[in-house]
Amino acid sequence: MLQKLAQIEEEALAALANIQDEAALEAWRIANMGRSAPVMSVFSQMGALSKEERPLVGQRANQVKLAIESAFAQKAEEVKQAALQKSLASERLDVTLPGRPLRQGRLHPATQNLRRILSILGEMGFQVYTSREVESDEYNFQLLNIPPYHPAREMQDTFYIETGVTEEAERQVLRTHTSPGQIRAMRQFAAENPPNPPEIRIALPGMVYRFEQITSRSEVQFNQVEGLVVGKNITFGDLKGTLAEFVRRMFGRSAKTRFRASYFPFTEPSAEMDVECFVCGGKGCGVCKKSGWLEILGCGMVHPTVLQNGGYDPAVYSGFAFGMGPERQLMLRHKITDIRYLWGNDMRFLEQF
Repeated sequence: MLQKLAQIEEEALAALANIQDEAALEAWRIANMGRSAPVMSVFSQMGALSKEERPLVGQRANQVKLAIESAFAQKAEEVKQAALQKSLASERLDVTLPGRPLRQGRLHPATQNLRRILSILGEMGFQVYTSREVESDEYNFQLLNIPPYHPAREMQDTFYIETGVTEEAERQVLRTHTSPGQIRAMRQFAAENPPNPPEIRIALPGMVYRFEQITSRSEVQFNQVEGLVVGKNITFGDLKGTLAEFVRRMFGRSAKTRFRASYFPFTEPSAEMDVECFVCGGKGCGVCKKSGWLEILGCGMVHPTVLQNGGYDPAVYSGFAFGMGPERQLMLRHKITDIRYLWGNDMRFLEQF
């Protein structure tokens, strides 16, 4: 048996020395290192040996097995290097060719549209003002002329945060609109410049949250952009002129607009602004519900109570405010029928923007 092991080792190493390519090397590995290899058959015959022979044969068989494996590893590296040298010698590498460009990410379509809105408002003299997303009931409702149990609270289903506070004004909520930022901005400017607070022209962007059923037209969270202008002798005409100019810059100089009377607790009078349907050009279609118009924002003159809560004397100052949904405008412009596409992270949809 020991002579047989010596013969197995000699024949295996001799065959390995003549191998020059990977295919032959793989065939050698299967023949000499696989389950049916000669050295493996020796292990299966150990039971037929005497007690004196088993240790000697077992030890020698392991030595042969290790020698074959070591030789194979060395030969594999030699074959690999030889193949590499052959490839480098036979193939040309043009180092002057431009490399493949890296595929870069891009802004989300909702972010693109939000930045476009803020850019236009910035050109019109508005400064961006950000405020907190977690608000107290006082700022989210009461200071905006929406006292407890006011019917207007039914317009916005609210996420309340359990903090253990029982006093109504101090209860914490996820803001249902960006309008609390109006109070915070006015109070900040009024506190910094008493007794004659400065005029205000700001845009307040941010995420808002409403406890609603998710459908093709509504989500539990979405962006809003609030606009606030406060000064002396501000009129509804200023409101209409500002928003009409915004629409022309946003949707084109030929865009037509109209205002409809509406109701918001924090503005008086209040209105909603429509733009002529982008899809049918005002003729009436399924997108505009056959009306020829699409609602894009709500607006109105700031209610005197809200001005006073913000630290501005309503006898001296007046102002207007408006609020719009960037995602809604994006859906209207690109004929997107389901708002859930914007948050589904489907690359087939996102790559179109």
